[in-house]
Amino acid sequence: MNYIITTEQLTKKYKNFISVNKVSLHIRKGSIYGFLGPNGAGKSTTMKILLGLTVPTKGSFTINGKQFPDDRLKILKEIGSFIESPSFYSNLTGRENLEIIRRILGLKKNSVEDALELVGLTEFGDRLAKKYSLGMKQRLGLAGALLGRPPILILDEPTNGLDPSGIHEIRNLIKSLPALYDCTILISSHMLSEIELIADDIGILNHGRILFEGTLDELRQNALQSGYAAENLEEVFLSMVEKDNTARKQRTKL
Repeated sequence: MNYIITTEQLTKKYKNFISVNKVSLHIRKGSIYGFLGPNGAGKSTTMKILLGLTVPTKGSFTINGKQFPDDRLKILKEIGSFIESPSFYSNLTGRENLEIIRRILGLKKNSVEDALELVGLTEFGDRLAKKYSLGMKQRLGLAGALLGRPPILILDEPTNGLDPSGIHEIRNLIKSLPALYDCTILISSHMLSEIELIADDIGILNHGRILFEGTLDELRQNALQSGYAAENLEEVFLSMVEKDNTARKQRTKL
């Protein structure tokens, strides 16, 4: 199997709290990998580790054949990211905001126009960022991640706060990207109903631990074997998390 991202026993501990607990991920090249879990499950922390924004307490990871920490800078050059709500200079245009990022990254001048076109903002590039709708701001954030067409995208809840129409727009855009320029996407969410519409593989995280990793079909099979109603994957997801929470409470009492 051609994996572009692998993590081995990735762990992040803050004093007495373990945010990420021995997480091993296997993300196939050219796929969309849905990273699922309730708020506070450790998804964002895992993504920040992959981006070098926080250092793991234990474990290791490899991205596109490069090992952390030895190849940290080489890894960062191959990743476009969207972590939490993107922030912009409100009194600059969308195009000017992207131009700042382009210069910092040392990318070609046509990178900005290419990114605006990819997210459908070309005609709004000269509008001030403060006059963008929330959906347009999310698109601009994605454009920033797409500058230079990196082979890997790490997107942390990119549809958060959007209305149904905005969610639909961003979802379709993300779904189209691997075919547009052969990239791999790691996208987090706390809603399986959203992820199942775009993802090839999924990993389910709860309290920092992986509960499941595999394809949607494998999740359905897993659900049947566990006695869940496999036709409603959102219910399967919630049941798995609830079962794990119950088991954790029982272990705590012992």
